[in-house]
Amino acid sequence: MYGNGPVFKAEGTSFRDQPYAEQLPQGLWTTGLCDCHEDAHICVQTAIMPCISFAQNVEIVNRGTISCMNAGLIHLALGFVGCCWLYAFPSRTTLREHFALPEEPCRDFWVHIFCTPCAICQESRELKNRGADPSIGWLSNVEKWSREKVTPPIVVPGMIR
Repeated sequence: MYGNGPVFKAEGTSFRDQPYAEQLPQGLWTTGLCDCHEDAHICVQTAIMPCISFAQNVEIVNRGTISCMNAGLIHLALGFVGCCWLYAFPSRTTLREHFALPEEPCRDFWVHIFCTPCAICQESRELKNRGADPSIGWLSNVEKWSREKVTPPIVVPGMIR
């Protein structure tokens, strides 16, 4: 059903037809890198166990093809040797591509090297602001969207801004 398209595949409904389409900035992050205080839950969770927050984001960004458990264990293992950013920055790149977000404030690689917790928090907030709840997982989000007959906002690959 969701194949290899963007994270959130619109089926029969355009982005502009969604009730929250006018509320989100087009082609911009909805929160800043250092706006961790905007979601205290994700901020605390990421401060204590960043591998959990990261894993929840990865499951959504990859449309459930990478399980939360696997992503979390890989992130945790790489964290023990100080290299979790190697696994984390490609996920940020994928998230940005899905929503046509700019590579700000610097390249994804550098954001995750120097600000991994802030980057993970920002990515989680972005998913939430765009209609996905990383804490419930991919399948639960798909069920929720089907039940509510809502398609979260997307940017279709190939669109020119």
